[in-house]
Amino acid sequence: MSSSTSAASSSQPANSQDSKKYKRVFALVGNPNCGKTTLFNALTGMRQKVGNYPGVTVERKEGTCYGQHGEEFLMIDLPGAYSLNARSPDEEILRDVLLGRRDDTPTPDAVIVILDASNPDRNLYLATQVLELELPTILVLNMTDVAASQNLELDSSSLSDAFGVPVIPMQANTRKGLPELRVAMSRPDLPASPHQVPLPDDVKQRLQDFVKNSDDKTLANNERAALYLLDESTRKSHSNNEWENHLIAARYDAIQKICDRAVTKSASNTPSATDRLDAFLLHQVWGWVVLVGIMALLFSLIFSYAEIPMGWIDSTFTWLAGKVTDTMPPGDLRDLLSDGVIAGVGGVAIFLPQILILFFFIGLMEDTGYMSRVAFMMDRLMAKVGLNGKSFVPLLSSYACAIPGIMATRTVENPKDRLITILVAPWASCSARLPVYLLMIAVLIPESKVPILTKVGFMLSLYILGTIGIFIAAWIFNKTFRRTVKTVPIMELPLYKAPSWHTILLHMWERTKLFIRRAGTIILGVSILLWAAENYPKTPGADKATQVENSIAGKIGHAIEPVIKPLGYDWRIGIGLVASFAAREFFVSAMAITYNVEQDGVTENVAAETLRQRMRDARRPDGVSPVFSPLVCLSLMVFYLFAMQCISTTVVVRRETNSWKWPLFQLAFMTGTAYFAALIVYQGGLLLGFT
Repeated sequence: MSSSTSAASSSQPANSQDSKKYKRVFALVGNPNCGKTTLFNALTGMRQKVGNYPGVTVERKEGTCYGQHGEEFLMIDLPGAYSLNARSPDEEILRDVLLGRRDDTPTPDAVIVILDASNPDRNLYLATQVLELELPTILVLNMTDVAASQNLELDSSSLSDAFGVPVIPMQANTRKGLPELRVAMSRPDLPASPHQVPLPDDVKQRLQDFVKNSDDKTLANNERAALYLLDESTRKSHSNNEWENHLIAARYDAIQKICDRAVTKSASNTPSATDRLDAFLLHQVWGWVVLVGIMALLFSLIFSYAEIPMGWIDSTFTWLAGKVTDTMPPGDLRDLLSDGVIAGVGGVAIFLPQILILFFFIGLMEDTGYMSRVAFMMDRLMAKVGLNGKSFVPLLSSYACAIPGIMATRTVENPKDRLITILVAPWASCSARLPVYLLMIAVLIPESKVPILTKVGFMLSLYILGTIGIFIAAWIFNKTFRRTVKTVPIMELPLYKAPSWHTILLHMWERTKLFIRRAGTIILGVSILLWAAENYPKTPGADKATQVENSIAGKIGHAIEPVIKPLGYDWRIGIGLVASFAAREFFVSAMAITYNVEQDGVTENVAAETLRQRMRDARRPDGVSPVFSPLVCLSLMVFYLFAMQCISTTVVVRRETNSWKWPLFQLAFMTGTAYFAALIVYQGGLLLGFT
């Protein structure tokens, strides 16, 4: 949903001065999919702040946690990475924070490195690099239950002896091992590791020369830190990096020797649970059947079980409007509150249960490891249109909200691949489009006339159409933009694991807060402005419908009506289109306010079903033709499927590309595509004899 950026940017994480109130500052470090976010949530709970690092759209999470004796610690959750050899903005943030090179972030006093116990070799690569920075460190062996299911047994005592730091076995999703971690965090004598990987001779010489010629103060305290700056310097100078291959080999040799002593793998001829599930879920036929089935189940729940809490929200706003009408004297203030504020905010807030169901499913698929399988299956299709392998996760994230999806493109190394991903990401049907889809489907298909599967089919079709649009646009941009370097896609398939319900519910709670904050600020403000635009200037003696038509909003709607008439839209729909340029869901608020008219001299607040019915009953000037005919409903859904209609996304694209050129280009091609797609639907339908 488009609210995430505004919320994120408004929360300012603790700076270096704020950190003085904490006894110790911890940095949380780990590979992607190691359970880092689950541990961060378990340690900090609701005491979190989310923002972006200044100068780059990389998410920054900080939170307060407590030690064994109630000491307050500041926890900084750093971006997931496989190495300190930075090749993307998020990896640069990780490296620079650990090296104390960022003035906007406190230098960590200690580090917690979380390892996926089921894949120790790969996870120890980053861990050994962090250990060499000589910061007090705790190693957390997470997902020990998953390791056991893979017949892996890790000796934490042996690892602790090898590295000289505490090693804590843990299952973060069940909080097993959390008390032991708090005890280790409270240790006043928390040690730094003496472990260092032996360097090849050619690397030693290059490192010494680099340190000698460098002005970086960090290197004076820790020469090993120069390895990760040397790598960046070498790439910028286009020098041969054969030395890096030698260092990688040396590091893995050292890791292998430690694993030989600390890791035991029991022989088993039985395929693992992950292998058995993947044989079915990644099947070329059944894998897609399962994915479509999951999406159908999701939309079925959205159309059925969400109706109960939606009814509660609907009744609450109807009751509020009734109270305002009963207790206040007639006048503009009463109309503003009942017809503007309550109708506008309530028109969007009613969709909260359906949006939460969507985020529950997304969280469940991510936490169990199934989302990575979806990305793997999409890889086969996306590769044909030239998208890089690392583009899949940002695009999948965009189905929840394009803003974090665009922010996630920081992991894409190739600049052209990253730009293409940014340009096509908003065509993923995000949750902000959901209220528009649901409203138009409800107007198009009354509850009592068709089975729920028909509505599910419409929703699935919209998501599939948006995905096809992504493919086509990516193929066009791939042919248009020339690449200088072609990167090799790397896909990771983590082991399946039981979901952390605490993490999923916390994620839903954060989304709820963002939604309520948005409804209480931006949507409230737009609703007030829209009400004022529909009620001024006053037309003496006119009924409410005539007043709206002669108002500022009505004049704007009439002004653009010649442009949108070929799509089947009238001036009232034009008001919604203009209002929703700020964000797509404002179309619903605009319709709720526009159709909140007097009937029989009594102002009736537009409840959800009332709004749907009034939109079905709305007629054009001939008094016969419906405003929202089936073709108009389909045309509107297709328009909102392809249109940008989100200022927050445009701002984030500007920040990510560091130019107004690309967001303006994106706005133009998305709006143009939306217009012509809606035109084809409406005019094509008329030619075929539909209405």
